[in-house]
Amino acid sequence: MTTDPQAAITGEPLVLEARAAVAGYGGKTILHQLDLAIRPGEIYALLGANGAGKTTTLSLFLGFVAPSAGQVRVNGADPAAQPAEARRHLAYIPENVALYEHLTARENVAYLLDLAGQRESNAAIGAALANGGLDPAAHDRRVAGFSKGMRQKVAIALAAMRRVPALLLDEPTSGLDPQATVEFNRLLAQLRAQGTGILMVTHDLLSAADVADRIGFLDGGRLREEVAASGAERFDVRALHRRYGGQAT
Repeated sequence: MTTDPQAAITGEPLVLEARAAVAGYGGKTILHQLDLAIRPGEIYALLGANGAGKTTTLSLFLGFVAPSAGQVRVNGADPAAQPAEARRHLAYIPENVALYEHLTARENVAYLLDLAGQRESNAAIGAALANGGLDPAAHDRRVAGFSKGMRQKVAIALAAMRRVPALLLDEPTSGLDPQATVEFNRLLAQLRAQGTGILMVTHDLLSAADVADRIGFLDGGRLREEVAASGAERFDVRALHRRYGGQAT
């Protein structure tokens, strides 16, 4: 099922919203009239070639880039005018998760929660790490020796404990082996079930098709097409590959 990316979603709460957003850097426009709307409990995968504007889209929601036209909202807050308020409503997991190497997994989560003004018990943090798929034996190990997949599990545990309405993901499955990708997608499904709206930008079409409720194709800074999951098969992966194959690099 293909939907019109320009159609407004009315009468529904939105955790992430861009309306006719125009943005760029150094006088160069990257995003042209971007319309994007993500509901609570929805996973939206944004695909596009290098330079299509995926990173700029994330930067809009993070408040790192202000739109020159249009509007952007994070759970109703303007990230350009109210960056602290907007960031209070979201969690962000970059492609390479940045953790404090000299701290343990448990200490990292506790410290980062504390920075966000949230205190949790050791037991609650341990439960979140375990639910995130991290082996209990690794909870009190320094993260310096952690694999990328282990680091992402720590980040997912942190995002789950933040209990924020929106989660941003930048190439979340890049560099993960197939089993780690399956585990990561399972964790995303858990967050979706808790009502978190998730925007993931990715090159990984197969992973996106496994977990996303909608897939959008960004080309030249414009959202050209959206495809919604439908039926038992969810997506026609071959058709998506033909559509996306001309853009991917």
